Amino acid sequence: MLSMHAAALDRHSLPDAVEPLKDMVMELSTALTQLRAQAQQQHERFAAQLAELRRRMFGPRSEVLPHEGQATLWTETVQLPVPPVEDTHEEVATHKRRRRGRPAIDADLPVRRVEHDLSEQDKAVFERCVRIGEQTSRMLEYTPARLEIVESVRATYRCEGADGTSTVRTAQAAASPIAKGNAGAGLLAQVMVAKYADHTPLARQERIFARHGLRLSRQTLCDWVLASAHKLEPLAAALADHVRSAPVIFSDDTTLALQKPRVKGQPRRGRTITARLWTYLAGGWRQDAQGRWQRIAPAALYDFTLTRSGEHPRRVLQGWRGTLQADDFSGYHQGFREGITHAACWAHARRKFFEIVKAAPQGAPPGLAHEAMRFITQVYKIESEIRGKPPDERAQQRKARSAPLLRDYHQWLQGHAGGLLPKSPLGQAFAYTLSNWAALNTFVADGAVEVDNNVAERAMRLVAVSRKNWLFAGSERGGRAAAVAFSLIETARLNGVEPWAYLKDVLERIDGHRMDRLHELLPMHWKATAA
Repeated sequence: MLSMHAAALDRHSLPDAVEPLKDMVMELSTALTQLRAQAQQQHERFAAQLAELRRRMFGPRSEVLPHEGQATLWTETVQLPVPPVEDTHEEVATHKRRRRGRPAIDADLPVRRVEHDLSEQDKAVFERCVRIGEQTSRMLEYTPARLEIVESVRATYRCEGADGTSTVRTAQAAASPIAKGNAGAGLLAQVMVAKYADHTPLARQERIFARHGLRLSRQTLCDWVLASAHKLEPLAAALADHVRSAPVIFSDDTTLALQKPRVKGQPRRGRTITARLWTYLAGGWRQDAQGRWQRIAPAALYDFTLTRSGEHPRRVLQGWRGTLQADDFSGYHQGFREGITHAACWAHARRKFFEIVKAAPQGAPPGLAHEAMRFITQVYKIESEIRGKPPDERAQQRKARSAPLLRDYHQWLQGHAGGLLPKSPLGQAFAYTLSNWAALNTFVADGAVEVDNNVAERAMRLVAVSRKNWLFAGSERGGRAAAVAFSLIETARLNGVEPWAYLKDVLERIDGHRMDRLHELLPMHWKATAA
């Protein structure tokens, strides 16, 4: 508006009368004030973005803040709640001092006894040597992985019946779990665990196997992974049934680069496209016949998709009704309208204020973001005290202690939100918390619901670290294979099951297992085959 008037201004076109000139000056002043306010708002937004970028690149990743002391109070005349001041004096429970020196050797490790005796030459110096005891010392040793060829020799018999007929019978032997393959279940499990649990790309595994004297091409390893995942895919369907049986599901998603397929005769523009990996984790509690609360067996289901459309959660959940603990992604909203209860994540709400606090200049006085985080800190303090308690007891404690605190926090947010610029980082943090207030309070009345969605975010670390190492999925089939492998490996970890032993045993057994009893092979129900 100002530039338009400035371009049209000309000394000869200015009016000679004073009043029109005053009107023009006032109009230009108003336009200049508006332009200055817009520039200031943009400057603050860009400064916040730059500070956040610098923190992510060079700052610590932890979201724990040092104690800042009591913040300065605001000067508004409206009486607003004050966040609780943390007591700086904390009673510390007694603890045992950590023993110095070398760590103790795990008693479960196998022990190989090696005896050392005096040589005959040493004994010959004396008239007689009588053994009166021994001194024992222990040393950790490492034996590299051993590759071997298992040669199956099947005996063949000519069998004759009582009626004089004869036939030829050959003994059966275990074959490779994958069709037309020569890799045993242990080797296939090792390749999958190394890639998806230990984040080792197939190119590095190729070099590792070469050091052991085995020449394997990367394509062969890729074919083994794809074939093994295809063999285990029915277990992912059984795992999905288990997740959908839970009263609470935690959900999150992240990006995964997907290599673009080559199209004959067309130029290849851009090497990768952005696909998605979703995770759905079973959670919550259920009462047994005696009324005792039992935790739902933990399980993680991953889903690979090409887009971030809301149709993907609806396809996975398949009409499930319960409490979905997730962020405010619009793709979930259709499910919320159809009966799914939304429980928002307090860690998401806290993170928006945390980014503002971390971006503040050093030595700056505490502001509204610090005050907001103090309210949330008190909520988490209550949660830490009732962690592991039954749902009914947690709900009782939350209604008595968390609900009054959150009412004060809501009043405090509403009292300050009107004085903030909507597009500023602080204004957006306030708006996010207020717009999701009902979902953020779901956990208060339902003791089976958690205060945040961190369990799903932790499950996504498996994907994030792997993605840093092997960079992208080579095809849609590879993305689906990764989802199957992540599902079984993460579920095994959540249930305290060693993933290599689990995958090896299941690859050996799945072909002969009844399809209507596949749930017995899931990590939470799995029992290893007796040797």
